[in-house]
Amino acid sequence: MIVKLTIREIKSDEHGELENFLYEAIYIPEGQSKPPRKILERQELQVYIKNFGTQAADVCFVAEVDGKIVGACWSRIMNDYGHLDDETPSLALSVLKNFRRKGIATALMKKICSRLEKNFKRVSLSVQKENSAAVALYQKLNFKIVGERGEEFLMAKIFKPAKMI
Repeated sequence: MIVKLTIREIKSDEHGELENFLYEAIYIPEGQSKPPRKILERQELQVYIKNFGTQAADVCFVAEVDGKIVGACWSRIMNDYGHLDDETPSLALSVLKNFRRKGIATALMKKICSRLEKNFKRVSLSVQKENSAAVALYQKLNFKIVGERGEEFLMAKIFKPAKMI
């Protein structure tokens, strides 16, 4: 039972926590085991966390329960799995296993999208096609599938629709 949930911006001295949440964000299909943490050293994963806080689109909110960070949702413009273009931030989302399915991911996503819509036209993300719970969550939050890359959906949420001419 969650006694007290707080959604707040990450503090600069907590940026190191993103490595743990990046590891937790790795989707593991049923029956498979997690890869070793050494996988985080790969360049395609380092783009999510290396020098976080140095770019305008580097935004992160954390979920805190009883003083402990249990989830994080962060964005940056990067050439990652969810990359659309150089003006669209990509999202990463992670909630510790024991705190999933309690509305924390939804609260984090709403908070970060509310912040990002002030400065960006849209936001994107990538999700494994077989991760049906995550796909459903993103669709509930008005993300649309805009492409497919192998085993992943590329999804985007439009904040500011193009003006009709």
